[in-house]
Amino acid sequence: MRILITNDDGIFAPGIVPLVEWAKRMGEVTVVAPKIEQSGKSHAIEFVKPFEIKKVDLWEGVEAYSCDSTPADCVRFGIMGLGRTYDLVLSGINRGVNLGVDMIYSGTVAAIFEASYWNHRALALSTYPDTRDDAAAQLDYIYNYIKDNNLFDYNDIYNVNIPKDPRGIIITCQGTPYFTDEFKPIGNDMYLQTGEMIPDEKPNDLSRDTVATANGYISITPITLSRLNKDAFTALKAKNL
Repeated sequence: MRILITNDDGIFAPGIVPLVEWAKRMGEVTVVAPKIEQSGKSHAIEFVKPFEIKKVDLWEGVEAYSCDSTPADCVRFGIMGLGRTYDLVLSGINRGVNLGVDMIYSGTVAAIFEASYWNHRALALSTYPDTRDDAAAQLDYIYNYIKDNNLFDYNDIYNVNIPKDPRGIIITCQGTPYFTDEFKPIGNDMYLQTGEMIPDEKPNDLSRDTVATANGYISITPITLSRLNKDAFTALKAKNL
């Protein structure tokens, strides 16, 4: 099995270490991860100017590269730059959950969208900032659930969020926004974007990733690269437009 690993916290982030060690038991691992943190960069790529991609020696038996660009570019280099295909692309383990519609901002999730663009199966793995080790302990459980239920027969990419001491796994949809947003002035014409966690608008609906994870369940959400609104498309075509 050939596995490509990336993240958006950076190649030296603690969360990538247990993911690499776990994946090494599964097969041949290649790592291409950002040189510096790229959180919130979503699906950006750099095509205006050149950027550094440097081979690094971080894990025994693992070919690894530091990429001075975004998670999407890391996946692009892993596939196009190295001229390889993979059985699985893994992104994470992210320091912070990626839930609800706010996942559109996530570099962690964007990496698996890029994998899908190149017809690869992929998982984005995220957890709360202080539960990395607990999340890593759930990797076998999550992967066995995915295999045993043939999830990749239904979709090629899944967004996975892992709470501490999970009560189980729930297949979920996207919930409502997970953070509020505020532009905070800090002087000298400078602003800092801040926010606070907010509850889902349907707090009892465990089929929503925001609610399931808040209630102690691992949420596995099938997501898609397509931005097409199928209902609108179908309705408009029915009008012969």
